[in-house]
Amino acid sequence: MPKKIILIADDEPNVVRLIAARLKANNYDVTTAFDAVFAVKKAREEKPDLIILDIRMPAGGGINVFDNLRMICETMMIPVIFITAHPSEEIERRVMEMGAAAFIAKPFNPDELLAKVKKALGEDTVDK
Repeated sequence: MPKKIILIADDEPNVVRLIAARLKANNYDVTTAFDAVFAVKKAREEKPDLIILDIRMPAGGGINVFDNLRMICETMMIPVIFITAHPSEEIERRVMEMGAAAFIAKPFNPDELLAKVKKALGEDTVDK
């Protein structure tokens, strides 16, 4: 069975490296984008199984990316986990109402992130 592909879209290279290392260590393939425009482009081209999306990014931000992805047939059903260094209950409520798979505040616990990734991919009940 092929590895699941996860797109990490965040403008902080250290965050991207940290998440990518954790995901690769757990047998996921990773692709990256560092701004909103490239995030949409990568999602359309690579059709990842999951997107981890920063709310505040250059060239549009994560919520705009999410809105754009939901209007494109190839990307509308890809689960999205939002991540942000500026969490608030209002933003969390808004993205969850929009249909996000999860919401994570930075700094995050790598085990919590991995658990939310597995849940978003429907792998949380599978014993390995």
